[in-house]
Amino acid sequence: MRVAATQLPLPATSPPRRRRPAQHTPPAASPRPPPRALAAILRSRVIACLRAEDGETALQAAHAAVRGGVTVLEVVMSTPGVLEVIEDLCRSYPSLTFGVGTVLNDIDARKAIGAGVQFLMSPGTVMEILHDLEESKVLYIPGVLTPTEVLSACSAGAKVVKVYPVSVMGGELYMSALKKPFPLIPMVASQGIQIGSIKGYLEAGASAVVLSDAIFDKELMRKGNFSEVAELASLATLEALQSTK
Repeated sequence: MRVAATQLPLPATSPPRRRRPAQHTPPAASPRPPPRALAAILRSRVIACLRAEDGETALQAAHAAVRGGVTVLEVVMSTPGVLEVIEDLCRSYPSLTFGVGTVLNDIDARKAIGAGVQFLMSPGTVMEILHDLEESKVLYIPGVLTPTEVLSACSAGAKVVKVYPVSVMGGELYMSALKKPFPLIPMVASQGIQIGSIKGYLEAGASAVVLSDAIFDKELMRKGNFSEVAELASLATLEALQSTK
């Protein structure tokens, strides 16, 4: 008797896998370098803050401060003829760094930028300016006072903040306390700082200090004694230089 051959089932075959096309991840965009003004401020450690009754006085005082060694100077927005003063300074000293201070709105910010400033400063944080200048070559330094304000400004894109008004809050002690939770955030100390206290503020963690009446003494300005303004500027820049050694 012939036995029928048993037909064994063939093994199931899997369909050939399709090779996924190689995915090329686009290279990450290189971070934009910080504005040149920030490097200049961190190098000089002193920002001379000028306010005057008229444009001519402001211009003469600014030239005197530069003769004294100031390399970073801001002119307060309320100074008459501030934009013309900035334009003159930028033409006369293209290698130095000039800005406008006490900028309170984006309209004034645009006017100052049109005059050629490299940085803007405010007593508080004007978010419109901060957002507008996030990718700009113009540096914006918003004013802060509390840890919450530091976090808010930096979360919105600030690269450096101005602690204002620092002296009425405890001066160097307050600067040191505020700096401790934020060791990597550059802070500029501002308001009521004298030449003799530059070293103390820098040791307390300030990256730079703003000097106003300490350089642009009101009586000297009123008398037009700009040679002494230049001497005060020289003392301030020398003090900052020695404090960083």
